[in-house]
Amino acid sequence: MKIVVTGSAGRVGSRMVSRLLEAGHAVTGFDLRPLGRKDPTYREVIGAFGQRDLAAEAMKGAEAVLHLGAFMSWLPSDIDRLYKANVDGTRVILEAAASAGVRRFLFASSGEVYPEGAPETLPLDESHSLKPRSHYGLTKLMGEELVRFFARTANLPFTILRFSHTQDAAELLDPASFFSGPRFFLQPKIRQQEGFGNKAAVEALRALDDGREALVVSRNANGRPFRMHITDTRDMVDGILLAFGSEAALGEVFNLGSTEPVDFAKALPIMAEATGLPLRTVDLPGAGVYYETSNAKIRELLGFEPKWTIERMIAEAADVWKAKNAS
Repeated sequence: MKIVVTGSAGRVGSRMVSRLLEAGHAVTGFDLRPLGRKDPTYREVIGAFGQRDLAAEAMKGAEAVLHLGAFMSWLPSDIDRLYKANVDGTRVILEAAASAGVRRFLFASSGEVYPEGAPETLPLDESHSLKPRSHYGLTKLMGEELVRFFARTANLPFTILRFSHTQDAAELLDPASFFSGPRFFLQPKIRQQEGFGNKAAVEALRALDDGREALVVSRNANGRPFRMHITDTRDMVDGILLAFGSEAALGEVFNLGSTEPVDFAKALPIMAEATGLPLRTVDLPGAGVYYETSNAKIRELLGFEPKWTIERMIAEAADVWKAKNAS
């Protein structure tokens, strides 16, 4: 099968390219950055999704599309870029896919289409109301609506996967990681909150900073530790392949991610033991991050079973940490 993978140079997309090539498919990668994969059945189109000529070039001969690419940010300064990439870009990709007559379109949405910061019920399942609380989540919900529109008007067969937060295990203990740095490490968290303009949070965090790197357990204003899903990239790729290869997934929406959420109060002490870094605790203003998303539908309908628990991910990250700090 000839398959287009958008976001082909990204964390998930690059692994999808490898798995699809290994399975004997011909793959076209479409991203702002080259993957640089050398394979006779792989080609690349480099550029933005919203460029119609490039989207048309990517779709030449395509039978299926995995639209995994997106721009992700929560900074006010990036709002225009979010809509340009995730809404306008998705519309152009869909137009090109419909014109090419592709037989399957898989769209990577996000758990942020739910009100994760203020859930009405837990766990969040696919029937929960869609009330995003971030511009990123809103752009992904608008992307979902575009997919449904093209299904109605162009008979485009689709599957929507609402992604959990996704990381490579090795990133968990990397203070330079875009995600894990500000999530788990004190000084990167201070810089992140400064960027958001959260003065009260910055003040609370700086009170813990003695100039040395430390891990930090984030809690809300009432002392409740943060809780969220963190899913290993390998499990996400397995889930995408299951959905992509199943007729039962056509026309369906699935939450894709780990079965159990990560309790920061339990995970951070394991990380501190693995690294030898001091562990701080901070109470931040507001309700904090606290949610659980159900993956029951994709497990029951498609047989998805994630293998990488947070403990297993931390163990792998610890090996990387030790190797890096041994030199």
